[in-house]
Formats: sequence, C-alpha cells, structure tokens
Amino acid sequence: MSKKHIVFIVNPKSGVERQKEIDLAVSGHLDNKHFSYEILITQYAKHGTTLAQQAAIAGAYAVVAVGGDGSVNDIAHGLAGTGCILGIIPKGSGNGLARTIGLPLDVAQAVQVINRDKVAAIDVGYANDKMFISNAGVAFDALISRKFAKSEKRGLMVYSWLVTKYLWRYKTWNFGITIDGKKVDENAFMVIVANGTQFGYNFRIAPMADYTDGLLDLIIIRKFPKILGGIIAFRAMTGTIGKSTYVKSFKGREIKVTHPALNLMQTDGDAHPCSNSIDFRILQGAQRVFVP
Repeated sequence: MSKKHIVFIVNPKSGVERQKEIDLAVSGHLDNKHFSYEILITQYAKHGTTLAQQAAIAGAYAVVAVGGDGSVNDIAHGLAGTGCILGIIPKGSGNGLARTIGLPLDVAQAVQVINRDKVAAIDVGYANDKMFISNAGVAFDALISRKFAKSEKRGLMVYSWLVTKYLWRYKTWNFGITIDGKKVDENAFMVIVANGTQFGYNFRIAPMADYTDGLLDLIIIRKFPKILGGIIAFRAMTGTIGKSTYVKSFKGREIKVTHPALNLMQTDGDAHPCSNSIDFRILQGAQRVFVP
C-alpha cells in the first residue's frame, strides 16, 4: 500500500532554531508506515499559497501550515477547491484557529494529531474576495492587526500594549450593517465577522461561533466608556463577552458592512486595504482539516 504524502510548509519568520525543531518533530514523530513527507520553506509573502496549490495539484494527501493564523490562511487559499486536507502545526503568536479547533500547541503533539488522521470539514468565510477561516473585521481590530504586523516583536505583551495604547485614541464609526437583509446599523468600536471563536491568546471574541454550522457570527462591540475596556477584555478572556451590555451578536449567511471612509480590514489577523463596502459570505464544509 502506497504511503499518503504530506507537505509541511514552514514560515521562515519562525527562525532557524524553530525550523530545526520542526524537522526533528516530523522525522521523529510522524508515522512513517503510513505517511511520506517533505518540508518546504516559504521564501516571500504569500509564497505558501503557491506552494500549497502546487502540492495539491501534484497529488499531496495533505498540506500542513507551520505558523500562525496568517500562514494557515495562505495555505488554505492554495488548497481552495482542491479537496486536499489542511493540517496545522501552531507556531504563530496567537494561534486563534488552532486553539478554536483544540489543537495542541506542542509540536510533537500536533504531529500526533496528523498521525490519527481524523478529518473534519470546516466552513470557510470570504470578505469580498479575501478568504478567512477564523475571523475578519473592519474596525479597531483591523487597526491593531496593521500595527502588530509592523512591530518587530511578537507575543501577547506586544499585542496587549498596542490594544491599550490605541484604545484611548480610537473613535467609533456609524457603520451601515445588514445581516441576511436585516439592517442592524450601529455606532461601533469593533465589527467582527467570525467563523472561529477567537483572535488567539484565548481572547474569545465569538465564544458561540461554530466553524461547521454554515453560519457566520457577527459581533458588534458598541461604543463604550473607554475606562471599561479592561472589563470587556476580561469577558473575552473568560468566554462571557456576549453578556456585556455593550455587545450585540447575530448569526447569518450573508453580511454587508459599509462606511464612506472604510479602507482597512483584517482577515485572520492580516490587515489589507479594502473598499468602503464589504460583503461577507460563508461556504459550509469547504475545507477538510486534521482535528484532534
């Protein structure tokens, strides 16, 4: 019986030592009776998308993203419509999708998940033409995503510092919002469209989200006294953000968000320029993924 071939695609931002860690973990823990493998290193931004697409065309059984949510997003783009399985070894900062699915953050344990070969079909979202698997947003979170991307340092402390710094400067907007044709316009601090439950770091912005239900979760954090920012953040960390009087949530298949000055959005933590009108939609069960 021929072995199932798996392609691991590593984001080199993780550093040389981490690349060695991946090599050792895969060679030491991947079930070589059932799987063959190769490890590829991305050379430039979005190279992972090209490598994943090439691997799928060549007949790979699965392609594993080694990195954070941005790396996972790149690989998923390359696998769209191919039927090839997506695997994840979480090596990013927040690892929101991995935490949502319940994947271990330990590399060797993440490889063991692949060995078990248990697969689930998860939903995939789109913000206009931009794919997202975990979440997308157009307000404060998009600003923080852009600032975080420009930071030379990573990690929770840097992310928290940026949130605290810009919390006091950020001005809310009156967004035009519709969900499945119903208007829910709001003066909002954050407008999140979620497929997964969290941004990362266990910051659960949409604890009620289900990545297999064929629905998007719209989370609107309304204008609130800035002094209460810490309380709202605490609610997110404890999975109770939906109980805040400043938070509204909805479920739907099609969501539109507009504002005349809108020009920035984030998808899976990566910031992009955008038009002043964004259409969000969901494709149910569009991507097969290794799960625990």
